[in-house]
Amino acid sequence: MFRPTLPCAEYDAIVVGARCAGAATAMLLARAGAKVLLIDRGSHGADTLSTHALMRPAVVQLHRWGLLPAIAAAGTPPVTRTTFHYGAESTPIDIEPRDGIDALYAPRRRVLDRVLVDAAAAARADIRFGMTFESVKTDGNGRVRGVHLRDRSGRSAVLRTNLVVGADGLGSTVAKQVGARVYAQSAHRTAVLYGYFAGIENKGYRWHYLPGATAGAIPTNDGLHCIFASVPPDQFKSRFRASGFNGLLRLIAAADVELANALYAAGPQDGLRRFGGVRGHLRLSHGPGWALVGDAGYFKDPVTAHGISDALLDAERLAAAVMRGDDRALADYQAERDHFARSLFDITDAIAALDWDLDEVKHLLATLSQCMKAELANPLSAVAPARQAA
Repeated sequence: MFRPTLPCAEYDAIVVGARCAGAATAMLLARAGAKVLLIDRGSHGADTLSTHALMRPAVVQLHRWGLLPAIAAAGTPPVTRTTFHYGAESTPIDIEPRDGIDALYAPRRRVLDRVLVDAAAAARADIRFGMTFESVKTDGNGRVRGVHLRDRSGRSAVLRTNLVVGADGLGSTVAKQVGARVYAQSAHRTAVLYGYFAGIENKGYRWHYLPGATAGAIPTNDGLHCIFASVPPDQFKSRFRASGFNGLLRLIAAADVELANALYAAGPQDGLRRFGGVRGHLRLSHGPGWALVGDAGYFKDPVTAHGISDALLDAERLAAAVMRGDDRALADYQAERDHFARSLFDITDAIAALDWDLDEVKHLLATLSQCMKAELANPLSAVAPARQAA
């Protein structure tokens, strides 16, 4: 399935980046009959920094694409309750069965991304790992017509394509190559410390809001919970530098003594991850012969755990636009994305400021929920699965 040799054929689309946004885009295009190449400089099934928690829009997408059974089969625990904690006050919300799903999930990225890549391969997309995107190739009119790639052995190739899709994350090389400008940027960012811990009871998603901080517990694969804490970047070193685990424990104890006791008993399982924070952006995401999807085009702070939902929704929007076959459709893709993104972007930025009182953050989260519901209710243009695996 994953041949090491360099491809030499011409493609309808070359997708750069095989994480959730790129793999989903490649899968949908291939299912619709397009000839697709999906490349990534990393390895198949590698892990990456992630919030893990899938919101309802992402789970609905996976259900619609027939991929939710594979997520569950990988041992991803179902989440049937979400509890919001505002200081000492808690508000539990049971997950309502609708939209074809009765639970949420928070798979590790080595599970989610692999499922999406394997689905793209099953739809006959050409997959190449260990392949680095070097540059785009343009014609005399400035339209992108191909890519220059290099494999791990140093061999290079120039491939022709009708479309290059940049799904290569925050520091997107594709975006830099095509000169995609940032036209909106957030004012705030959070710094996050998180790790994986065993022996914690699955009570669903637990989101804690404290003065100047957030924290939470997310059940994921292998019987582990992802436990995290978010603080302003200028406080990160003082809270976590001397001992990351003890700093995390102290913040969790301020939010939930029972969870802190379980965390203390567990100890860190495989080290702690640090994310220093990046300001969110909206970037021009289409042009002649190119498009951006996922964090390459649209990123907001992980404090609202909506990034994977964004990626999967936009993958479907972009695939539908590509199959329309004209540049106007790509402009419509960005316009539809931004129609929903701007409200979510602004609310996330307000929460990431961490300067709210508990009543204010309740209101922000209620508004965020309404925006998510509106986005999920939007009738996305379906991409017909015209060519499935034999």
